[in-house]
Amino acid sequence: MSAADNLSFVRAEIAKAARAAGREPSSVTLVAVSKTFEAADIRPVIAAGQRVFGENRVQEAKGKWPALKAECPGIELHLIGPLQTNKVKDALDLFDVIHSLDRPALAAELAKGFAKLEGRPPPRLLIQVNTGAEPQKAGVLPEEADAFVAQCREGHGLAIEGLMCIPPFDENPAPHFALLAKIAARNGLDRLSMGMSADFATAIAFGATYVRVGSAIFGHRA
Repeated sequence: MSAADNLSFVRAEIAKAARAAGREPSSVTLVAVSKTFEAADIRPVIAAGQRVFGENRVQEAKGKWPALKAECPGIELHLIGPLQTNKVKDALDLFDVIHSLDRPALAAELAKGFAKLEGRPPPRLLIQVNTGAEPQKAGVLPEEADAFVAQCREGHGLAIEGLMCIPPFDENPAPHFALLAKIAARNGLDRLSMGMSADFATAIAFGATYVRVGSAIFGHRA
């Protein structure tokens, strides 16, 4: 199957999962994760109508997305990987949504960057929560999430749109999705970035509004 065929299949599965959860399919945004794929691999997916894409690394995105965005106005680009503070300026130039706000130093740097945008709308922000408390993974711990949301809002003046998580790969993702939804609800956040190629249907059942799907569309990475 081509990437365009895969995209059509994934869209149908998202719609089916949303309806099974009593939700409108339009309440779920598909973020097509194009990390490691070249512009030539991405163009057929754009041609098939996809407009929301996700990248893990600022430098990689910087190498391919300015030209792709110029070719196709209306692309929305999401940063779903870790953001280093020294890459904030480039990230603000490239991305429309940042899913990986995960520490006070990054919040402070984003606030500084937002102040210099001179009328341009800032990227929308999601806080990454390390629901599995994995030491090798980015994200605030669940028990620290409420305080960090408040710090971002009150201490740095950042508008937080929602939360993101990546459950441990060897665990049932459902409890992690449920935990993220609970944290979001008590903080008045209605955007949830959760679910990837293998588990987006489960994520939708728990309220995901962004699902991040890469290999099911583009194929497996080298």
